[in-house]
Amino acid sequence: MTTSTPDHVTTDPLAPGPGSTPADDAPTCCDPTLTRRRLLEATALAAATGGTTAVFGDAVLQTAYGAPRPGRPVLVVLSLRGAADGLSMVAPYGDPTYLACRGWQAIGSDRVWGGDGFFGWNDDLKALQPLWNSKRLAAVHAVGLPIPNRSHFSAMEQIEDADPTSSVRTGWLNRLIGLRDGGPLAGFNVDEGVTPTSLSGPAPSMGAAQVDRVSIAGSTSPTDRRMRSLHALWDGEGGALGLAARRSFTVVKDFKPVLKASAKPRNGAKYPNGDLGTALGTAARVIRGDVGVQVLTVDYGAWDMHANLGVNGGDMSKHCQTLAQGIAAFFTDLGQDGDRVTLITVTEFGRRMQLNSQQGLDHGWGSVMLLAGAGVNGGRFYSRFPDLDDTLEADLTVTTDYRTILSEIVEARFGVARNKVFPGFAERAQTGLLRPA
Repeated sequence: MTTSTPDHVTTDPLAPGPGSTPADDAPTCCDPTLTRRRLLEATALAAATGGTTAVFGDAVLQTAYGAPRPGRPVLVVLSLRGAADGLSMVAPYGDPTYLACRGWQAIGSDRVWGGDGFFGWNDDLKALQPLWNSKRLAAVHAVGLPIPNRSHFSAMEQIEDADPTSSVRTGWLNRLIGLRDGGPLAGFNVDEGVTPTSLSGPAPSMGAAQVDRVSIAGSTSPTDRRMRSLHALWDGEGGALGLAARRSFTVVKDFKPVLKASAKPRNGAKYPNGDLGTALGTAARVIRGDVGVQVLTVDYGAWDMHANLGVNGGDMSKHCQTLAQGIAAFFTDLGQDGDRVTLITVTEFGRRMQLNSQQGLDHGWGSVMLLAGAGVNGGRFYSRFPDLDDTLEADLTVTTDYRTILSEIVEARFGVARNKVFPGFAERAQTGLLRPA
C-alpha cells in the first residue's frame, strides 16, 4: 500500500506539531448506649455514617502522619471513564482518511480552533483556549496501552495499576505517594465510593465527595462528650485498633483547614452544572486548604458512545463542553494556587476510526491525553501520529505508551525515579512535555 506521512510525524519518541490530642476535660462516665462496638463502628478509620469519608489502606496503621508542606506539587488525575474518542476532541482535520471515515461526524477545519494545519481542538472545547494561549495546555495523541484491550474494566484497571508484570493490586498513584511519605492525606479521591485502582494499595489515602461532612460521626467538637469518651477508650489502647483510632482523630483534625476554606469559587470561576463541576470545585477547595494533599482523583463518565456520537450538539458535544468548562473553572478558581497544580486526563481506550451502523463508535485503541497547568510545555500538540490508511481493524494505533507520559510527570513534577512507580517499564524517552517542579 502506498501511504503518505503528515509533515509533523517524526521518528522522535514524541514530536511537537508545527503549531505549536486528648480532651482537656476528664471524660464523664459513659453513656450506657455508647458501647465499644458502637464506638468502633462509628469511628473506624474516620468513616462517618452516611458515607462522609474514609481513610483507606493498611498503612494507616503503620505510617506516621506527615505534616503538610505548603508549596508541594499537586497532581489531579481526571479519568474519562467509558473510553473517550480522542479523534473527536483533538481532530486530525488535515488527514483525508479521518474525514472520509467519520463523514458528517468528522470535525473539519471549520469546527476547530488552535489548529496547526493537521491537528485542531474541537470547538466544543473552546473554554480551554485561554490555557492554550498561555501555553499551559498540551495534548498527546495516539496514546494508550501497548496492546489493545477492549474491556472497559480490564483496560482501566491495567492503566491504573500500570504494572502488568505483577499480580499485586497496587496502583501507580499509591506507589507514588508511598515513596513521598505524605501520610493519609497525601492521596485524595473526590468520591465517597470505592477507591480507584490507581490509589489502591498499602499507602493510605482518603476519599470524600462532600468535604463538609468529614468528621467523627456524632461529634460536634473536639471536647464534646462523645469525643471525650472516644479518647478515654482509645488513647491508652495498644494494638492496631488503638493506633488506627488515634490516627483517625488526627486525620479529621488536620483536615479542618479544608473545611475553613470557602466553598465558593474564587476569581469569578463558574463550574458547569453536574457531577464534574461539583467534583472539580471540591478538588480546588481541598488544594486551597493546603493540608498536604499531593494527588487527587476525579471521575467523569458516560463516554461510551456506541450510538449517535453527536459531535454537532449531541452527547459528544455536551461532554466536551462540560469537560472544558470544568477544567477552565478549576484553574480560574485556583488562581495562584494553580501554579503548583498539574491536571491530566486518562481514558481506558479510544474509539474506532469508522462510524458503526448506529452512527456511533465501537471500542478502539488509541486516544488523546490532555495535560494542563503547572510545568506543562503547552500551546502545542505532541504526537507520532500513525498512518490512518494502515490501522489495525480501523483503530487509531497507539504510538506512545501512556506510561511514557505518566513517568515523565513522576520525574519532572515529583522528583521520583520512574522505575520506582512503573516497575519494568524500560522506556526512557523524554518527551519535553513537562518542566521540572
